[in-house]
Amino acid sequence: MDQHTPSSSASRLEDALGATRDQGLIKSIFGSNEFFRLWIAQVISATGDWLGLIAIVALVNRLSEANEGANIAFVLTARVAPGLFLATAAGVLVDRLNRKRVMLVCDVTRALVLFSLPFVDSVLGLVIASFVLELCTMMWSPAKEAIVPNLVPNEKLTSANSLNVAAAYGMFPVAFGLAALFAKLAESFSDEGWVNTFRLNQEGLAFYVDGLSFLATALIIWTISFPSRKGETATVSGTGRWELGGALRELREGWKLIAVNPIVRSVNVGLAVGIMGGGMLVPLGALFVNDVIAGDDADYFAVVTALGCGMALGVITATVLQSRINRAKVFPWALLMAGVAMFVSASASLLGIVIPVILVAGFAAGPIYVLGFTLLHEQVDDDIRGRVFSALLVLVRLCLLFAMFVGPLLAETLDPLSKRLWNTEWNLFGAVVAVPGVRLTMWLSALTVIAAALLAAWSLRSHGTEPRTEHNETSGCNIDKGSK
Repeated sequence: MDQHTPSSSASRLEDALGATRDQGLIKSIFGSNEFFRLWIAQVISATGDWLGLIAIVALVNRLSEANEGANIAFVLTARVAPGLFLATAAGVLVDRLNRKRVMLVCDVTRALVLFSLPFVDSVLGLVIASFVLELCTMMWSPAKEAIVPNLVPNEKLTSANSLNVAAAYGMFPVAFGLAALFAKLAESFSDEGWVNTFRLNQEGLAFYVDGLSFLATALIIWTISFPSRKGETATVSGTGRWELGGALRELREGWKLIAVNPIVRSVNVGLAVGIMGGGMLVPLGALFVNDVIAGDDADYFAVVTALGCGMALGVITATVLQSRINRAKVFPWALLMAGVAMFVSASASLLGIVIPVILVAGFAAGPIYVLGFTLLHEQVDDDIRGRVFSALLVLVRLCLLFAMFVGPLLAETLDPLSKRLWNTEWNLFGAVVAVPGVRLTMWLSALTVIAAALLAAWSLRSHGTEPRTEHNETSGCNIDKGSK
């Protein structure tokens, strides 16, 4: 027994050192073990969100004998409608309630709704389910954003937001691959009774796995130790006020901070207007490549790849330089750089010019979301953070949907107008420049992003306030006194 003691002790010591090294690596990348677990939960949750959306659209197509487009729009509207009227109210609840419990209840509710979706046989049922899912997402996301600064050191916030972006949007191809896998798997099932009873078709499998993903997310959230909050303690002890007047006051506080604090206002204006302009690239990209560059699907894929690589490179650069940059000053400059690059790329007619310029646009656009959210995490006090992020998330989503809806319509409207006024081309200094509706629309979208940059810069300077990047622990709303 004694002969084995030294080796066993050495083994235990080696295991302990290995665990310490692993924890040190996690902290160096994620800032804390708690945020690492929260990030894993977000990866699973984001995959579930994308997978659920793909499955719902597929189910609408299967249930609709006609008017598939109208029914899909109807169902997706139910995903947006709660935010129009309830976003700030949801933010008040997130600020008042225990955020960990809010996230747990939302995850379990989403899982139950998704487990029921395989048995839904009407578009109305999908609308109701989509409405409930969006209500839960509308509370889960601000609760997650509000808790991040309490789990991550201030100097790691930019890294944390870069990781959040990767988790939120990097999971779409994963979810798309899973949906394709479930489609193939469903084809292999025979028409036995239990297969039909449990609705194990393509959408049913996706919904079941999606529901399990939210249960897994809830389990991970349950293991995370969230710091207690002053307002939360008062509410739990019974001293918190839940009357309508108090809730309305808190709603006003959230909007007041957005209106008064120059940095918070700058982020909201910059992100909302910038996304309204940049979002038009999504539906117009393929049309631009076909009509202006005379390219094919491979060329469009090359342009999208350049944009994605540029965004990834920009996010990585912002993360590496996070301790050396003034985020409040870089934010409007990044918007301006993205807008100018978009305008130049829309003016080009050669793929060899468009691709590198789009790469620059992506490089500038990538850090915008990361820097904006980091500024809010630094500038907004914990007690009001849920309301601010609820308003911002809904504003960004509405602007993106508006851009994706208006962009194609605007291109179709401007195309015949250009034909009538200029025969779809301009003669500039002897050079013929084609100006179809899609190019005019992309120019307008680029100018919108440039306008967002100017508005953001004006917002920071309008009160003569120097941007602050450090979090002020003593200020309830972190509003510079000199700006009042």
